Amino acid sequence: MKSQTFTYGLVSLIAGGTLTGLLFVNRTQAQTVTPEEHQKYHPQGSSSPTPMGMGMMNQQQADQHFIQMMIPHHQGAIDMANLALTKATHPELKQLAEAIKTSQSKEIQEMKVWYKQWYGTEVPAISGMGMPMQSRSGKNQGNSCHGAGMMPMMGMMNMDLTALKNAKNFDQVFIAEMIPHHQMAVMMAAKVLTSPHPELRNLGTAIIKTQSEEIEQMRQWNTDWFQ
Repeated sequence: MKSQTFTYGLVSLIAGGTLTGLLFVNRTQAQTVTPEEHQKYHPQGSSSPTPMGMGMMNQQQADQHFIQMMIPHHQGAIDMANLALTKATHPELKQLAEAIKTSQSKEIQEMKVWYKQWYGTEVPAISGMGMPMQSRSGKNQGNSCHGAGMMPMMGMMNMDLTALKNAKNFDQVFIAEMIPHHQMAVMMAAKVLTSPHPELRNLGTAIIKTQSEEIEQMRQWNTDWFQ
């Protein structure tokens, strides 16, 4: 794959804080899925929304918010991958699904351990609408500001699974769904490249590298198989 140069360039771009360049890269990656295809599979116009609510946080809050967001985001990818393991027709796509399931399950467990160590509590559960679940005391669990950032992401994940379960051409729809899902993870990971926690910096770098490579691979498959 021609991913090494692409990945290191993307990491440097994000680390330098060049927002305009990042958005350009994001649009370029999305070109595999035509506007017509994207509208078909995302009828309400949900593209890859930028995580909200993080701009005014300090880095410690951003780190906490990142874990709260990334765990359900990873779980969404795992749920999609599980469908691919039974429904995909291309063996390459099944192999990718297995890799996504393995790597992201491991990262979820790591983030749960870190969250407990750093913040002294379990990662708060997230409702289907992206809001913190209430504890028995009636108070919201976790960071009060993360609901706004979670809402578009959780809605997108619900739509991913619905589209996949009903897809006639599963492989094409999987690629159309997973590319923007990965793009969002890359954007989220950029927020922790300056984290004081080396574990989180390393995770952010790994997510950017791995998922950028997978985006490139899926773009190539989309061209080879469906165009």
